[in-house]
Amino acid sequence: MLRGVLAALMLVGATFGLANAQTSIKIGVLNDQSGPLADFGGSGSVEAAKMAIEDFGGNVLGKPIEIVSADHLNKPDLAATIARKWFDADGVTAIADLTNSAVALAVQGLARERGKIALLTGPGTDRLINEDCSPTGFLWTFDTAGLARGVASAVVREGGDSWYLLVADYAFGHQMSKQLNQVVTASGGRILGQSVHPVNTSDFASQLLAAQASKAKVVGLANAGSDTTTSLKQAAEFGLIEGGQKLVGLVIVLSDVDALGLDRAQGLVTTQAFYHDLNDATRAWSQRYYERTKRMPGQIQASTYSAVLHYLRAVAAAGTADGKTVADKMRTTTVDDFYAPGAKIRADGRLMNDQYLIQVKRPAESKARWDYYKVLRTIPSAEAISPASDSKCSLMKP
Repeated sequence: MLRGVLAALMLVGATFGLANAQTSIKIGVLNDQSGPLADFGGSGSVEAAKMAIEDFGGNVLGKPIEIVSADHLNKPDLAATIARKWFDADGVTAIADLTNSAVALAVQGLARERGKIALLTGPGTDRLINEDCSPTGFLWTFDTAGLARGVASAVVREGGDSWYLLVADYAFGHQMSKQLNQVVTASGGRILGQSVHPVNTSDFASQLLAAQASKAKVVGLANAGSDTTTSLKQAAEFGLIEGGQKLVGLVIVLSDVDALGLDRAQGLVTTQAFYHDLNDATRAWSQRYYERTKRMPGQIQASTYSAVLHYLRAVAAAGTADGKTVADKMRTTTVDDFYAPGAKIRADGRLMNDQYLIQVKRPAESKARWDYYKVLRTIPSAEAISPASDSKCSLMKP
């Protein structure tokens, strides 16, 4: 018994010594860098995180700040293995992006156990701020409930009162489908049916034919990345738009429209948390990003910059990289950047950032590459994000 206690004390001492000996503050960017969501965040999120570190000054608590990155291949078990090594062996104190909701749920749970920070800039399932909320987790860009509230209610008001859904077969797609059913029905519309498809599929024929046969006025795409662009391309080939059906993308990023071209994407309605041409501040940062990458940033890259910068400011203000202490400081500090100026963070970790209802321009309306969006209106955070009274997060309870 004594021998076991001594061994445990030695392990604790060794771990404490390793933590004290750590010579840098490390932030991980974990996302899809080679699959269907590679343009969603991908290497662009890594670059945005590097920009945040440079703008912060490159050092915190007297130590240099480092970025590590990896491709999770959209596999939750692989992501958890990488995150575990980063936390336990490599001294990573926070992980950002985490595009893919199933991956994000796995890594946020691990970060909660380890007392590390999860900066959720890429995923969308609102489980991350409800049943699976974490005192060290932060959802920074969008969530399924907000996407449904922003787009679906607006489309139904404009006459799009019958829907058919294409649903990606993972956590985000299923949660998005659930939220759409609730919002469309509450707004006076109907969901006529849905087809579930595997992630990273190349053939949407059966799903699109079912959508076409349904005669629904709106075909809602509860998917993301290359699944969205592929389904949109094939929808054009099957003549859905010519047949009078409206296509609504629930998660569209700028690179999707660039890949599609305005001839295919024109008229698409969606919401965005960021657009590079919103104002002088967004244009200035986006131009810097463009000079480094030769691409304009989408909402995930801008969100990653914002979350990493806010995290580093909280570390400096707290005087420690301890996850729980830093998380508390993040929640009590107002966000101060071009992405979400003046935004607060709720107890469940949700950044209360405004959203923008946008429509993709017609080719004749665009002046240059990346000039793709018309902002129809700003959706205030209080309207776009589910109210605290609906929360299932234990952190929100009195």
